[in-house]
Amino acid sequence: MDQPLHCYAYPSPLGVITLGIRAGALALLDLPGEARPSVDAEELRTEPPAEDAELLGRVGQQLADYFAGRRQHFDLPLAPVGTPFQRAVWAELARVPYGQTLSYLQLAQRLGKPAAVRAVAQALGRNPIAIILPCHRIVSSGGGLGGFSAGLETKRRLLQLEGVLTPELF
Repeated sequence: MDQPLHCYAYPSPLGVITLGIRAGALALLDLPGEARPSVDAEELRTEPPAEDAELLGRVGQQLADYFAGRRQHFDLPLAPVGTPFQRAVWAELARVPYGQTLSYLQLAQRLGKPAAVRAVAQALGRNPIAIILPCHRIVSSGGGLGGFSAGLETKRRLLQLEGVLTPELF
C-alpha cells in the first residue's frame, strides 16, 4: 500500500460521499454519517490529478445513474484494503444482486463458515466501498434491517431505491 489515497467529496442524494482513489482503483466510498469516517474533511482534494480524473468521472457518473435508478451494476476497478477474511466477505457481498437481500447467516453460509455470523457482520462494518460492495443488502435473519455503519435511515433509503423494502423491514 505504498500508493497514496486521494480523496474527493461527491455530492449525492444521501449527502456528501467521500471517494478515495489509489493507484487507478476505487479504494474508498464512505457514506455520510459513517460511524468510522476514513478521512478528515481537510484531506479532501478539490482538483484531481490527471491520473484520477477519468476514474473519478466514471465513479461519479455511475453513482449518479444508480441514484437515478438507471444503474444496477457498477463497472469500476476496486481496491478495498482489508484482511483476507474481510476481502473474502466483500467478494461474496459483491455477488448479491441489485434488488435482493441476504441475511448475515446466509452470507456466512455462502462463505462456508456458518458459525462466523458475527465475524461476517464485523467485516461488513469495515467495508471500505459502500454501495458498490453492497453491504446495505445484508439484513437480519428475522427480517429486520440489522446494522449499518452509516445509520439505518441510509440503509432504508438504499433498499427503497432498489425496491426491496418490505413492511417487516420498517
